[in-house]
Amino acid sequence: MRLDDFLTRVRDRGEFHGDDEAEQVATAVLWVVASRIPPGEAADLARDLPAPLDDALRLERGRPEAFGREEFLRRVAQQTGARPRTAEWDAGAVLSTLAEAVPRERVDRLLARLPADCADLFGGPAPH
Repeated sequence: MRLDDFLTRVRDRGEFHGDDEAEQVATAVLWVVASRIPPGEAADLARDLPAPLDDALRLERGRPEAFGREEFLRRVAQQTGARPRTAEWDAGAVLSTLAEAVPRERVDRLLARLPADCADLFGGPAPH
């Protein structure tokens, strides 16, 4: 998927004001994802995403951290400056677009690495 297509989908799903805001949120969510999965898996995922979004997954962070949905959303909120409920909406906009942009087997591997209660974020944004 091309960058403009990815950002348009994130922008529409997240109800952002423009592509710049959609890109900032996408980068933040992907950065948090990268801290939760092994570096090799993050690099594989990065290969399926357009630049510059792939850069958020390529940062060297060492071993993956173990944390649940609440911490995942807290970190997204911290990165975006949003409230936790807004972070849930933001993560859903990005991760549901990610699920369309990368091969299904990559999504399945990612879901296996994330907390089980994060799976709904890949199906679409949570309602306000």
